[in-house]
Amino acid sequence: MVNTKSRLSSKSRIGRKGIQIPDGVSVGISGSVVKVKGPKGELTMSIPSGIAVQLQDSSVMVLAKNGKSRDHGKTRAQLANLIMGVTQGWTKTLEIVGTGYRASTDGKILTLNLGFSHQVTIHAPDGIDFTVTQNKIIVEGTSKQVVGQTAANIRQFRPPEPYKGKGIKYEGEFIRKKAGKAAKGATTA
Repeated sequence: MVNTKSRLSSKSRIGRKGIQIPDGVSVGISGSVVKVKGPKGELTMSIPSGIAVQLQDSSVMVLAKNGKSRDHGKTRAQLANLIMGVTQGWTKTLEIVGTGYRASTDGKILTLNLGFSHQVTIHAPDGIDFTVTQNKIIVEGTSKQVVGQTAANIRQFRPPEPYKGKGIKYEGEFIRKKAGKAAKGATTA
């Protein structure tokens, strides 16, 4: 018989790990807000109730105040993502597949030709940069959440279709293709 009471009182394994602060990054805590500054920018995060954040030497510790919290590991992971974002940044690469499908940038504006009767223009949110090379769109920024959401919004204009795979897909994404009518209906007699 498994003792569920002891399992509930244990802390998150991810939450117990400290986060190393790299050189050139400063972390400031004021109340329930953590501010991270680095070479690529500055990000802030509000800490949920039941979680405490402490600075120890050159690392950040995330602690559950009452010994157990559902947000312990998630908060630690989000804080680690902030530190990674201000040092290295985050990128998502999208591939455009299809005849006549093109993308171009003009400063902070991404213009897509996706087979519609009009061009689709997307304005980059704050902290996001677009780069277009051949049939790839690279979305770069400091916030992992904003980079991922921006890439998802771009993909939503023309998701890959299952018959020929035409559309916008993530780099390395596998599109499971369906058999068309001709292949389905062709039977040997």
